[in-house]
Amino acid sequence: MEEDLRERSGDVDITLGSDEVINRIKQLQSNGTINKKQVKQQDPELMRSALYYFPSWEHALKNAELV
Repeated sequence: MEEDLRERSGDVDITLGSDEVINRIKQLQSNGTINKKQVKQQDPELMRSALYYFPSWEHALKNAELV
């Protein structure tokens, strides 16, 4: 499955599945950090993966039921 993700993502190395993205967003929310700029700086892997699966950070938050 990991190879499939890499093939679909082209040059971008996506290491998180969509469920893991949602779980990590929920974890960040419980810690109080869901600001896009902060997440981009502190967890670029999460941001890359979220934007791979969702059209925007806001959509990822909505899918995690946070907005």
